[in-house]
Amino acid sequence: MAPPIKPKERTYPAPEPNPETKRFWEAAAQGQLLIKKCQACGEVHYYPRALCPFCGSDRTDWQPASGRGTVYSWSVMRRAETPYAIAYVTLDEGVTMMTNLVDCDLDGIRIGQAVRVVWKPTAGGPPLPTFTPA
Repeated sequence: MAPPIKPKERTYPAPEPNPETKRFWEAAAQGQLLIKKCQACGEVHYYPRALCPFCGSDRTDWQPASGRGTVYSWSVMRRAETPYAIAYVTLDEGVTMMTNLVDCDLDGIRIGQAVRVVWKPTAGGPPLPTFTPA
């Protein structure tokens, strides 16, 4: 009897850091998820950018995120060579980020499902934050 066929592991392109995201990717290389917090209005935000999207202030600082959250929405791409799930995950800190759900049953994903960050290697760059069931 032939061994079961293991699905091909999905590969991720390397991100291209810019001055606004450089610190984010440096932290990712250390396995730390960062988000931004505005010192003027107190709001946290993601994706990394220099100006607060809530009040326009340039007084934003990096802060560590827990890496835990819940699935807000998702979609499974089944026509790809290796099926995968993209999702919006709302972190415990309140920000929502677009990401991939990995190492899970694609038919078992549910809104509100608890997830945690896992780092996936990229093609020659820092690892990518993805999420798996907690």
